[in-house]
Amino acid sequence: MSNRIERANSEILKCLMEIIKTKMNDPRLDKIVSITEVNVTPDFKYCKAKVSVLDINDVANVTKVLQKSEGYIKRELAKMLDMPCVPKINFVVDKSTLSAIRVEEILKTLTIPPEEESENTDDDQ
Repeated sequence: MSNRIERANSEILKCLMEIIKTKMNDPRLDKIVSITEVNVTPDFKYCKAKVSVLDINDVANVTKVLQKSEGYIKRELAKMLDMPCVPKINFVVDKSTLSAIRVEEILKTLTIPPEEESENTDDDQ
């Protein structure tokens, strides 16, 4: 990936986070929503933004709200960025965060007994 695209990705990510946290007043977007990764195409026309939501039940709702607000987000992004054209943003769910939450839930349900120290050691054999 070129340095130019990497810089654009990081700048878009930073601006998207600021827009979601400070400029959007939608109660469905509370403070547990974050953008984990941004990938812009080499022609800067399209951008995929991975959304991480802490509450598994709200994932579909949050991505729907963000997708419907794409016009507003794009206008705010145009004000913040110095780019010839602002890319069309496609918000997708970050599956790695969902997987990590699921693994944590599974680990919480496990009951692991404490390890017993055995009286037999390898030296006795």
